[in-house]
Amino acid sequence: MRRAELVTALLMAALSIYLMVKSAELPVGWVPDEGPGGGAFPFWLSLGMLISCGWIVFNWYRRTSPPSQSDEPFMDSYALRSFFLAGGGVAAMIGLVHVVGMYGSIPLFLIYYIRFLGRHSWVAAVSIAVGATVTIFFFFDVALRIVLPKGYLEPLFIPLYSIFL
Repeated sequence: MRRAELVTALLMAALSIYLMVKSAELPVGWVPDEGPGGGAFPFWLSLGMLISCGWIVFNWYRRTSPPSQSDEPFMDSYALRSFFLAGGGVAAMIGLVHVVGMYGSIPLFLIYYIRFLGRHSWVAAVSIAVGATVTIFFFFDVALRIVLPKGYLEPLFIPLYSIFL
């Protein structure tokens, strides 16, 4: 657990520095007559994350946090199994985007996660999967006009586009 805390803090610190460098390609300060620059929010948020990571490493060195005092393993066999089951579902969902699109892969993942991993009822799993997918469709495709990949299911959406767009 002690090693996991340090490795995670260092990886997050490296990500923070990368994000600060990338966001500094845009103005990070106040732009007259416009407000904050385009890189301001990600830059200062990344700086806050970097400071937090530094504090985690400092506490790790002093052994003041509970994980820095622990000799227990980071993941036991149950946690590792759960991680691979959930991560495998996410990987399958991402892989299915090219075949059935976002609106096919999202409900399949939610049903897998809610029904099979969460052991909830079919009614709950299907209701949440359909509700989330419809909400995402209206939010992205209709409200924001950001078209998400539809894969081989695209012909099903042509009537909806004629109604909403």
